[in-house]
Amino acid sequence: MKKILITGGAGFIGSHVVRRFVNRYPNYQIFNLDALTYAGNLENIKDIQDKPNYTFVKGDIVDESFINDLFSKHNFDGILHLAAESHVDRSIEDPLAFVKTNVVGTMNLLNVAKNQWKGNFEGKRFHHISTDEVYGSLGTEGLFTEDTPYDPNSPYSASKASSDHFVRAYGETYDLPYILTNCSNNYGPYHFPEKLIPLFINNIINNNPLPLYGDGNYTRDWLFVEDHAVAIDLVFHKGKNHETYNIGGFNEWKNIELVKLLCNLMDQKLGRIEGTSQELITYVKDRPGHDLRYAIDASKINKELGWKPSVTFEEGLEKTINWYLNNQEWLKNVTSGSYKDYYQKQYS
Repeated sequence: MKKILITGGAGFIGSHVVRRFVNRYPNYQIFNLDALTYAGNLENIKDIQDKPNYTFVKGDIVDESFINDLFSKHNFDGILHLAAESHVDRSIEDPLAFVKTNVVGTMNLLNVAKNQWKGNFEGKRFHHISTDEVYGSLGTEGLFTEDTPYDPNSPYSASKASSDHFVRAYGETYDLPYILTNCSNNYGPYHFPEKLIPLFINNIINNNPLPLYGDGNYTRDWLFVEDHAVAIDLVFHKGKNHETYNIGGFNEWKNIELVKLLCNLMDQKLGRIEGTSQELITYVKDRPGHDLRYAIDASKINKELGWKPSVTFEEGLEKTINWYLNNQEWLKNVTSGSYKDYYQKQYS
């Protein structure tokens, strides 16, 4: 039985990946490693906690000795590395925390894989999951491809760019069998409400302001998280070693247009008069180094592996809204305590 380590598997994207691997591959023993920070929530994966091929491990990838002991005990055949600090605003406030997790944590995993596998790489794979933000900002035209030069503009994207470079360096220097994916903005169920879509869903439910940065014309490509999990599964099993695959949703939206669509859908779901929620839109001071536009060219993964999004943005957004409305207890649980203090500090 193959042993697969998934880091960050109690977080937003990680919980969807863990669930898919546990349910789809009963012949794999899946180990879910998560430090359970504010964004890691065991409620995200409670439906698989009793599966015989699933084990949860609480731990921090920054703890080198812990990682070494864990790998020595289980000698994993594969690593899907999703653990990361990922919120740009938090990286501006505390960049060193992002260096520790995203760079040092990744280095610990690379070192233990290199040392434990000892050049016997047959059947082994290190899959590093990254972001399109490493490419920097686009103008009004063009798309990020796998060959786009790196140009990170925030402490978060700089930390992820650094980790990407180390993964590739270990592939070149030690022949470590890595594969790397860079994705666009994810959305969907179990998303911690500090990111735009879940934050605004929660605020609309509670009639709170919708804090929109700048003029609202920043443009992002949106990827439904379940489609992303399918892509990660496909790349992990069928992608080529030492290759990079960009994963995007083919869904470019200006923030203001997205928010207006979200407001209209929420008004319908909540039985409110159309336009009610749009009155909550509040423009706030822009954040430093805010990238104008991201857009992914996902033609490589489509042509080589046959992947494409299964839903349009409108379909995915409606599924997302329905999930949050049906899981308001989850929302209440994750928005209590210290999160309220952080929210007040960031958006007051």
